[in-house]
Amino acid sequence: MGFDKISLTMKATKHILIIRLSAMGDVAMTVPVVYAFAKSSVRDSRPPGERSGKAHPEVKITFLTKAFFRPIVETVPNIHFVAAETDGRHKGILGLWRLSRELKSMGITHVADMHNVLRSKILRAFLRLPSASIDKGRAEKKALTRATNKEFIQLKTTVQRYAEVFEGLGFSKIKPAVLPKPVSNDTVLHFTGLDTKKWIGIAPFAAHQGKQYPLDLMREVILGLDKSVEVRLFLFGAPNEKDQLLELSKDCDSCTIVAGALKFPDEINLIAQLDGMFSMDSGNGHLSAMFGVPTVSLWGVTHPYAGFAPFGQEKHCLLSDREQYPLIPTSVYGNKLPEGYENVMRSISSRTVVEKIKTILK
Repeated sequence: MGFDKISLTMKATKHILIIRLSAMGDVAMTVPVVYAFAKSSVRDSRPPGERSGKAHPEVKITFLTKAFFRPIVETVPNIHFVAAETDGRHKGILGLWRLSRELKSMGITHVADMHNVLRSKILRAFLRLPSASIDKGRAEKKALTRATNKEFIQLKTTVQRYAEVFEGLGFSKIKPAVLPKPVSNDTVLHFTGLDTKKWIGIAPFAAHQGKQYPLDLMREVILGLDKSVEVRLFLFGAPNEKDQLLELSKDCDSCTIVAGALKFPDEINLIAQLDGMFSMDSGNGHLSAMFGVPTVSLWGVTHPYAGFAPFGQEKHCLLSDREQYPLIPTSVYGNKLPEGYENVMRSISSRTVVEKIKTILK
C-alpha cells in the first residue's frame, strides 16, 4: 500500500473517504462492506461495562460517488455522501483539484479507493493522505477470460476485494453483512397496496446482449410463474423500457410494472420488501442482495468466477452451458460476444429458471 499499516483506534477522530464512482452494481457491492464497517465505527455512549465492543469507535465515513447513486449509499446509516460532479465542476484535472480542496476542508484523513482508476488516482495524489486502493486482480481476470490457455478458477469476490481496502488502512478484518430490511415508505405502500402473496422482482434487461436472457424465453418465465405460483411479479427497468415490459407481461394477471412509476430511492425501498429477485448479471441483483433478498441471477458470456456474483447469492446463479460454449467467460463485463455465441443463454431453459425461482420461495 506504500505505507505502514496505521492503527486507527486512537482517541483522535479519523475520517475515511471511500471512493467508488461507478457503476451501479459496483457501488451496490460496496454496501455489505461499508455497512459492516460503519456498524463498528459508531460511537458507543454506554458505560464501559455495557458497551458492545465495537472495533473502530470515533471513525467518520464519507462516500464519494455520482449523484445518481446517492440512494444506494444512504441505505447505510452514519455515512456522509458527497457527489462527484465529473461532468461539471469536478471535470478534468482542475475539477479534481477543486474536489480535493473541498474534501480536505471536510477533515478527511484517510482514503479508501475502491475504484482505482485514473481519476481516483489523481484525486489521491492531490489529497496526499494515507490511502489504500483495491487490487482488481486484472492479470487473474485476463487469464480467466482469454480464449486460449484459460485459467478457469474462482477469483476473489469484489466484496472481498473491497474489504481488503479497509484492511490496508490498518483496520481489523471486516465481515461483510446485509442491511436490515427497512420499513416500506408511504410511496411504496401506496404503489403496492397490501396482499399476502409472495413478491418477486424481475429485472429482464442488461447492458450487453451476451448478458440478457432472450425476451421470448423471459416471457415464458413470467407466464410460467404467473400460472403456477401464488405470486405478485414486479417488473423493473428504465422508464424507456416500459413498453417492452408491457409486452413481456401481456396476459399476466400478477404483473406490476415498476419502470417509470417510482423514483430510484423508492425502487430500492420496494426491492428491500421482495421475497425474491430474478435478474441478469446486472445492477438490480446487487441491489436485492444488499438486503439479503434471495436472488436468482442468469449468466451468459460472463461467469461468477470473475467475482461479481450478488453478495451471498452464489448458490442461486444459473449458468450457461460451458461444454457448448467453452469460451465462457469471454470478458468480465459481458461486452465480448464471439461469433456463434449469440444464443448462449438459450442453453438455460425457461422451465429451469421457473423451477429455480420456486426454490427461493420455500
